Amino acid sequence: MWRKAGCVALLALAVGYFYHADPGLPQRLLRYVSPQDSPSTPSLERAVSGAWETLITAPARRWNRVAVGVNACVDVVVSGVGLLQALAADPGAGQNHEVLHSKEDLKETFIHFMERGAAAERFFSDGDVFQRIARAAAEYPGAQLYVGGNAALIGQKLATYPQLVVLLCGPVGPKLHELLDDQIVVPPESLQETDEFHLILEYKAGERWGATQAPQANRFIFSHDVSNGGMRTLEMFIASLEEFQPDLVVLSGLHMMEGMGKQMWEERLKEAVVAISDVRNEVPIHLELASMTDKEYMSSIMQEVIPIVNSIGLNEQELLFLSQAGSGPHAELETWNGVPDVGRVTDILLWVLEQHGRTEPSSEADLSRIHFHTLAYHILATVEGYWGNQAAAVAAGARVASSQACGLQAVDVSKVGLKAPLQFFSSFSEPRERLTLNPNQPVTVWHRGNVTFLLTPVLVCKQPLRTVGLGDAISAEGLLYSEIMPQQP
Repeated sequence: MWRKAGCVALLALAVGYFYHADPGLPQRLLRYVSPQDSPSTPSLERAVSGAWETLITAPARRWNRVAVGVNACVDVVVSGVGLLQALAADPGAGQNHEVLHSKEDLKETFIHFMERGAAAERFFSDGDVFQRIARAAAEYPGAQLYVGGNAALIGQKLATYPQLVVLLCGPVGPKLHELLDDQIVVPPESLQETDEFHLILEYKAGERWGATQAPQANRFIFSHDVSNGGMRTLEMFIASLEEFQPDLVVLSGLHMMEGMGKQMWEERLKEAVVAISDVRNEVPIHLELASMTDKEYMSSIMQEVIPIVNSIGLNEQELLFLSQAGSGPHAELETWNGVPDVGRVTDILLWVLEQHGRTEPSSEADLSRIHFHTLAYHILATVEGYWGNQAAAVAAGARVASSQACGLQAVDVSKVGLKAPLQFFSSFSEPRERLTLNPNQPVTVWHRGNVTFLLTPVLVCKQPLRTVGLGDAISAEGLLYSEIMPQQP
């Protein structure tokens, strides 16, 4: 009896020690020792999915007309390892190249990101070599052609809602026009004789090439895209707004300009700022960011463009690069190690809003909303008093990530897993608040100053069918469930 009592005491001491060292451990252990899907004890995934359905409600004021521009193309989606093998490339060491000049640069940069399981996008400088690779990709067995470009993908997602009228302005060639939803309005000035092609090299979780193994499924994008690279349809897009009279403007494509050289992007960025400033003040503008590598260019976007838009959407690589380009919080990190730390992410989001947003009433900046998405969770950070229905918006974004990655119209809890931390901190440094994820109320809310943060987990698809365009679908869905609050003049 004394031996049993001693064992119980030791076990209690051990549990107490591990709880203080890692408060999330008991919850994680329960996932392994408790039945996961019996009627009386539903899985965490089932609880989250069910709670989303109750939580996601339409805003009081919906958008009726949304204008989207200006990058559009045809995506050629193909196995990355398969295509590189078909191009007679041998596996080897990865190396990051900011601009691709050759097939060797492509192979090394692809390996660099594949071994990290990270998404990236690069410009291929040699048009002739790119065309040869593009032909090989289009002819590769199993290659698929889809609507591509952030603007076109966001427009395509918005067009799934019949009550919306969507205007898409960008370089639309014959193949892209054929692929677009019939509900999308394309100005005649946007139509061109040839399509712009982007190559999407996908890889699966656990896929190997030589010594490289992908920790998770993702994709690497590259192109030699001159029309989108110069944002040639931007002025046409802004001019079309006067007749279209949108409730919301969604802008993307700035990342395409960085491969065109500093002299070109400096001049074009100034023209873009003038064009964006012509949008009526009462019409909110959402800017969708994408992968970039030029810190000077990103710094210019941060200083000149971000303050004149109302909302931005971005992923973990883009958020960290924003901080690195502007010497913000945690800029010393080269990359995220696994699931991005919530506290660090929150620190950077707050810094962006305080430095370039409207956290102070006296500020002339317009930015009041950031939609952050990563594989395991999403966060919406908003300045109080500017946006409504944001709990539904962040949950809707996560729900579409879970279903679309699996190629489904709704979440199937048998095909997804919860990878978000069950406990986390509101900041990386003191003072900070310890927060707990409640699967039955899956949007965790906290405040720092006059900024509200809303986090929801993503039910990560175990065997994703297609990762391209997920970020655009997330931002589109989040915007659909958002409403901007009227401001006193």
